Amino acid sequence: MDVDAYSARHRQAWARLDSLAGRRKLTGAEADELVLLYRRTSQQLARLQTHSPEPELVAGLSALLARARGRIVGSSPDTWTEIRRFFTHRFPAAVYDAFGWWLGVAVVFLAVVAGFTTWISADPSARRTLGLQEDTRALTAPGGAFETYYTEHPNDAFAALVWTNNAWVSALALFLGVLILPVLYLLFMNALNIGVTAGLMADAGRLDSLFGFLLPHGMLELTAIFIAGGAGLKLGWTLIDPGPRSRAAAVAQQGRSTAAIALGLVPTLLVAGLLEGFVTPSALPTPARIGCGLLAEALFLTYIFAAGRRAKAEDATATLEVSTDTAPGTR
Repeated sequence: MDVDAYSARHRQAWARLDSLAGRRKLTGAEADELVLLYRRTSQQLARLQTHSPEPELVAGLSALLARARGRIVGSSPDTWTEIRRFFTHRFPAAVYDAFGWWLGVAVVFLAVVAGFTTWISADPSARRTLGLQEDTRALTAPGGAFETYYTEHPNDAFAALVWTNNAWVSALALFLGVLILPVLYLLFMNALNIGVTAGLMADAGRLDSLFGFLLPHGMLELTAIFIAGGAGLKLGWTLIDPGPRSRAAAVAQQGRSTAAIALGLVPTLLVAGLLEGFVTPSALPTPARIGCGLLAEALFLTYIFAAGRRAKAEDATATLEVSTDTAPGTR
């Protein structure tokens, strides 16, 4: 290794790391840069120690890394930096990475809902087959059980109840995913419940009421459940097919992504609960209520795809730089 050329190549980055480590206050972007430079410099020091130990250079970099590590670990704003990084990097990257899985869950789920809706509204024998009452006007009539469900409790209490229930369902879908079958059962039962209700409302000619009460909160709520189900199934499939890594390493990595998704969905479901508690039963016109739900859904998906794509690109760039740095041709 040509140590002089190697040092010249990275001296500017090391100087930048030293500058950041010595600052009293860091912005969010500077804190992220500090962590990234610390990781890269650690890799570079390891390479120097392996291939061409230069005592003065190694000692200098070791001291620099010690200062940077102390700044990262000992900095009081670091907790907030980590929280910000979680919501700008880890959570959207994990959801974005599992996109194929939760899109598949969404397609199958909605197909099951559509199938039951069509069957119940078109075939009189469907109710007998499913053990449903013949007379369901108490549920479907104007002011019936379907509509009063959203107004029979105080708004704040109802929002809290919905949030807790949806968080529980999502947690089950995520962490039972390692067993696969319980998640499939959970998703099927939720699709069945929605399909039955939609079929009965369609048969009563009240699909407008169904969509008016379901869509304001349901778009974001169901998206969160799709994500939870998809991530859970991905975790279970990783146990079956870990790929080129060892099964323990693959499951551990996917488990961390699953945990990140579980934590990130908590505020997502809180927003869905607030919509269901305050917007769905409100006196706003139906188009306005649906518009609120559509806006929340659009903002969430834009956030996931924009931040997730950016986070994956940053990870790929960092990995490429480290790989290039340690390639045999750079000796």
